[in-house]
Amino acid sequence: MRYQITGKQIDVGEALQTHVKTELGSVMEKYSQRPTEAVVVFSKSGQQYLCEATVHLSTGLTVSAKGQAFEIYPSFDSCCEKMDKQLRRYKRRLKDHHKDRTQPVEAFGASSYVIAASKAETDDEPDTLIPVIIAEMQTRIPSISVGEAVMQMELAEAPVLVFRNEGTSGVNVVYRRDDGNIGWIEPERAG
Repeated sequence: MRYQITGKQIDVGEALQTHVKTELGSVMEKYSQRPTEAVVVFSKSGQQYLCEATVHLSTGLTVSAKGQAFEIYPSFDSCCEKMDKQLRRYKRRLKDHHKDRTQPVEAFGASSYVIAASKAETDDEPDTLIPVIIAEMQTRIPSISVGEAVMQMELAEAPVLVFRNEGTSGVNVVYRRDDGNIGWIEPERAG
């Protein structure tokens, strides 16, 4: 597995990198046979250290977790525990996903945009209805089943996931509702 361990305005020493590789490697070994890349970023917010870890699996799934503590090592340990819990919760489904899928998840490219938030300081109408794009990126949309999409959304701790439904070939969306349930949007086919 390839590791990318960085710190935002924090020096990440060799001892911490070794700790991350050892602990994250043992968690991945328990639940996933083929992780390809791990990205771990440390930062500081006030007095607390934050750790964000993202692991890409060769099957196309992504696992993400965040942890925070007053010391840097416990922040990573908290993050690692959360990732361990997620993978333990989905262990059977991950194995089933791996068994059914002999090839990595197919994905196609799409553009992703970040639009500037409107300023709610005044109650005036905006001057224009054209949104201001502040960032443009490329993203990948996976071709997976609805069950796999829900699992991917949970593992990545994402509020929403856009995917191509393998059953219908249409673009679908799953999202976390305010009541804690999962919503699924499947547009009707133009016919």
